[in-house]
Amino acid sequence: MSPLITVYITNYNYARFLKKAIDSVLLQSFSDFELLIIDDGSTDDSKKIIESYSSNLKIKIIYQHNKGLNVTNNIAARAATGKYIIRLDADDYFATNALEQMSGKLETNPKLGMVFPNYYYIDENDRIIGEEIRHNFDTNEVSLLDQPAHGACTMIRTAFLNEIGGYDESFNCQDGYELWIKFTQRFKVSNLKEPLFYYRKHGSNLTSNEELILKTRAKINQKYINERQTDNSTLVVVPIRGGDKDLAFQAINGINILTSKINMLLKSRHVKKIVVSSPDSRIEKYIKLYETKKNVLFHLRNESKARINYNLNATAHEISNKFGSNSANLAIITLEYPLIRPEHIDDAINTMSLFGTDSIISVRPDNSIFFQHHGDGLHPILNRDKFTKLEREVLFKQSGGITAVRKAFFDKRKQVLSGKIGHIMIDQKAAIGLFSKIDFEIISDILRKNQNL
Repeated sequence: MSPLITVYITNYNYARFLKKAIDSVLLQSFSDFELLIIDDGSTDDSKKIIESYSSNLKIKIIYQHNKGLNVTNNIAARAATGKYIIRLDADDYFATNALEQMSGKLETNPKLGMVFPNYYYIDENDRIIGEEIRHNFDTNEVSLLDQPAHGACTMIRTAFLNEIGGYDESFNCQDGYELWIKFTQRFKVSNLKEPLFYYRKHGSNLTSNEELILKTRAKINQKYINERQTDNSTLVVVPIRGGDKDLAFQAINGINILTSKINMLLKSRHVKKIVVSSPDSRIEKYIKLYETKKNVLFHLRNESKARINYNLNATAHEISNKFGSNSANLAIITLEYPLIRPEHIDDAINTMSLFGTDSIISVRPDNSIFFQHHGDGLHPILNRDKFTKLEREVLFKQSGGITAVRKAFFDKRKQVLSGKIGHIMIDQKAAIGLFSKIDFEIISDILRKNQNL
């Protein structure tokens, strides 16, 4: 008789953590499971540890050589005999009631396809350093599905996983994100508000490589947008206030910032028209150099609308009416972030389309504690005075200078940022802005190093 649950542990050179992971499965309060241990060509003592469990009838051992995570996920799915399947990475471990709680939730609703819990962050010595707390998926609290479940320690109905074709093996990481997008389009997902596994944060695990993760997510988003054949044509507004202190004609490594920004935007697959808006006649004269490129235009901005305390909505509306007849989206891209790349722009547009938001901004997570002065000293705001950084709910700080909106929605509301607002996470380098002399030096150094690679 087949077990209710297939658990599989993926391992590559995690001998120092592997026994803890295996034992956390064998010591579960729920016993109707099989355990697959899949070693992906380890060169440490992993095999010796794995073989010590070879006599256990619940365990099946698979040795392979450098197949990669998503290939391994599909191998596990093909080998699984359980009604439900769940992955445990070899450097993490379960709480003793994890399988009981997650399978119990799935058993209550045959239409429910995926369940995921909260979890603890731990360090290399098993010390708890924080907790990941998700919103409640069983209420109206979650209406935007742009924050995926963790790739591991998420229990999935095996038949549903097979129905969507398993994992996409063309991506070498972000298995949870790719699966989440196609799974949530067809099946119901839910969560448990109890921490049921321990996720280890250390220097050698995959999620420490932020830039790789974000680039892979962008490729996944582009794949699904291509499949949908969505019209993502975008009109970009580059606002410039003008004046001698403006960034437009300042240079980094011999290239002025406005030139660099326009050239970057011209490489975007979704940007169809660029409108530089300014009251400065020097900007107008400069944009005429692009006259041969019909998609780079100038908009004379009223000087009163270019003041620091004046928002861009009125200017954007003028430009939308004049230049945006064939565009599906409108985006505002500022000059202050010279390390933004074309794929950031495209991913913002794709993400807005993929998750059905009305507008979107580029952000960075921020766990800082914020204070206000009440006259008698500083007081923490937004409940930010909790003891550890990872206990606090993450805030998102707008960064990177990307704001986009569906043009039909903007034409109706006349506000760039409104409605259901989504986000695109940008990497730490791209979030560096030009706000001081030291910023120029940092960005100049980064660009020089990139050119020398």
